[in-house]
Amino acid sequence: MAIKAPTGTNRNQGSIALNAFFKIGELWQLTNGEQMILLGLNNESTFYKWKNHPETARLDPDKIERISYLLGIYKDLQSLLGSKATANTWVRQPNTAPLFGGRSALDLMLQGKVADLFLVRQYLHSQKA
Repeated sequence: MAIKAPTGTNRNQGSIALNAFFKIGELWQLTNGEQMILLGLNNESTFYKWKNHPETARLDPDKIERISYLLGIYKDLQSLLGSKATANTWVRQPNTAPLFGGRSALDLMLQGKVADLFLVRQYLHSQKA
């Protein structure tokens, strides 16, 4: 008998992940459009349904991966930067590190690819070493 890999989250897991994501969105002062891009969503009705009723969401692996990277970015910023306010505004600040080339981390992440979230997460994780 073959074991089938899960294709999405159950509703409780989706709700927990989305609640964390939307809290980060508030702290980073992300617009709804920015949040949609970070989630990889192009359907506004789904976005607003998830935002207003996260308990109804069943997230596919792509959405879970995106939220996971964003949670890691948030966590790394909190540990790297002493001030919560500084950590929460860092994503919008121009950055001279080669990865960013004078752009902000948010500019890079808003290109919409999961790989861009990964790169920011990897960069921050390397700064902790």
